This record gives sequence, C-alpha cells and structure tokens, in this order.
Amino acid sequence: MLTTKSLSKIFRNAEVETRALRNINLEVKEGEFVAIMGPSGCGKTTLLNILGLLDNPSLGSYYFLDQETSHYNEKKRAQLRKTNIGYIFQNFNLIEELNVFENIELPLIYMGIKSGDRNRLVLKALEKMQILHRKYHFPLQLSGGQQQRVAVARAVVGSPKIILADEPTGNLDSAHGEEVMRTLNELNKEGTTIIMVTHSQRDASYANRIVRLFDGQIINENILQSFN
Repeated sequence: MLTTKSLSKIFRNAEVETRALRNINLEVKEGEFVAIMGPSGCGKTTLLNILGLLDNPSLGSYYFLDQETSHYNEKKRAQLRKTNIGYIFQNFNLIEELNVFENIELPLIYMGIKSGDRNRLVLKALEKMQILHRKYHFPLQLSGGQQQRVAVARAVVGSPKIILADEPTGNLDSAHGEEVMRTLNELNKEGTTIIMVTHSQRDASYANRIVRLFDGQIINENILQSFN
C-alpha cells in the first residue's frame, strides 16, 4: 500500500541543518495496523506527515498506492489525501464554530459529495461512534472522550483506505483512551489500514507490528501478531 525507500527529511535555516529522518525504508501493506514508537524528537510525527502527504521528503522515494509521490506539489498531494486518508490528531483539531455534524461533514464537502449522501454518511458515522445524540452540540460542550470520538468519526466518514493517528489517546484518561483504541481495532478488523504514532505501550499492543525510531532512524521492528 505504501513504501518508502532511503527516505530522509532535512530541515534547514540560515545557521542550522537538522536531519529529522535518515534513510527510512518502510513498507505497510493494505489492512495492517502499524504502531510507530520512539522518544520525543525522534522523527515520528515528521514521518507520519510525509506518509500522510502533508509534506515531501528531502531525499529518497515514497510510493503511495503505486504512485511515486516524493516530488508531488501540494495540489497533487491534496487530491490523493482527500479520497484516501483520514487523520486523527492528539488535540482533536475540531472547528469550534461548527457543531458535531458539521465537523464530521467537512471532509465530505471537500470530496464533492452531494448533500443527501453527506447527510446519510454523517449520520452513519455518528451512530457508529455512539454520539448521534450530540450531533448539534459544539466541541466546547463535549468531554475530551466525546471530542475524540467526533474526530474519529470525521476521519472515517469518507471510508478512507488508511487512517493516520498521531497520539490519538494522548489527551484522554485511560477509560476514554481504551474506548478510542477499541474503535481503531474494530476499524482495522473491517479492513482499514492504520498507522499510529504513540508513546503508549498499551496502545501499541493493538497493532500487528511496532516500528521503533531513534534519532530519525528505524532501529528495529517487532511483529506482535500475524498479518495475512
């Protein structure tokens, strides 16, 4: 589904050059659940941003759905993103001025889906996340767990091929965090590919495979459960 070859990311300013990623070789197959772990500053989020087509590598290749994307401009990356990738962020990234229904509907609008179909898909996502009764509430009226469920609903409403999750339980208590992880696990069992950045060994235990980064390099990979 996606492959990186000798991928590196270098950030430069007038005085300093920082190599955030070094020669990353990674393959993720369709239907896998991969956890990316490592200490703060090791390049986890930088790698996730490149895999999610939010940024380009400085060196190397990135193949997404058999397309070599490393030199795509933002317009071409956006076209691939909006129909194939869902995002879940640690800080939820909900728009405070929009209610729950409108937040979840937003990616469908960008995809050009008609109003009637949008309504059906949003209601289905709300029901799946068990927040249908909150559809007209605004983000600030919700608990952290409810906000993250809205974020998950927004990520899955367009049936993306892959979900990228950056510390999805980082701002939640253990009970709500467990709820989010069960939801991701169910989505994976239904066939959605998931790549998750996490510091939590408990959360990583849901994955098929753990990829560990240190100083911008993959230092090892652990298979937790067989993947066919």
